[in-house]
Amino acid sequence: MSTVPRSSFASTIAQRVVLVVMLLTLWWLASLRMPQFVLPGPLRVAHAFVGLLQSGTFFNDLGITLYRVVGGFLLAAAVGAPLGIALGSNPRVAHFFEPLLSIVNTVSSAIWAVFAIIWFGISNSTTIFVVFMTAMPLILTNVWQGALTVDSNHVELARSFRMSQTQIMRKIFLPTILPHFFAGARLAFGFGWRVSLVAETIGSSNGIGYRLRQAADLVQTDQVFAWTVTLVVLMLALEAGVLKPLERHLFRWKKTD
Repeated sequence: MSTVPRSSFASTIAQRVVLVVMLLTLWWLASLRMPQFVLPGPLRVAHAFVGLLQSGTFFNDLGITLYRVVGGFLLAAAVGAPLGIALGSNPRVAHFFEPLLSIVNTVSSAIWAVFAIIWFGISNSTTIFVVFMTAMPLILTNVWQGALTVDSNHVELARSFRMSQTQIMRKIFLPTILPHFFAGARLAFGFGWRVSLVAETIGSSNGIGYRLRQAADLVQTDQVFAWTVTLVVLMLALEAGVLKPLERHLFRWKKTD
């Protein structure tokens, strides 16, 4: 397996730094021409972020939102992946349930949030349910499409060698489906973050979404920006520190040019 040259890695880092500096500069210049309550500058947002750190609830809100997103995502993966495999391996079942999946995909996260509040009230279950109902169809659809690409000849050959269903699943289905599952999971996790904020905004008494609504109601725009920057940095950290390393580990068997 080839490795990324150090010069290429250093060049990538330099490009990212230049991009961040450009964005910060444009943000600062734009803030000079607008009222602070409309567009606070980077320095003001940095001060607001320090204030959030000193508030005593910052890490609790961050942790509870992460817990809700991860909980809903894991539940979606546990339900969506097996259902996707079942639909992909049985065309008749897939044809029967396809309209139901289309209906689920057309319902927005805001509507699921309203239903969740009616069913679960103001609780963790509300956000977890909304994340689940948003992420599960994405995972299911991707796994379903991956299962459809499994070569039936390979399955028949495995059965002729009297391989068990578990062995067929592990040695034939899993390597084919895994890239599709991972693509759907990354997309679902990103959407899960976004819809969790919607759910927390209208159906929670803590978490990042609740704090964003609170800051917006009080016209504390600098805190809104501080929470937004926190979310962006956290997502980038999860992408670079968890998702990409996991992807490299899962697909280390692939040959690279």
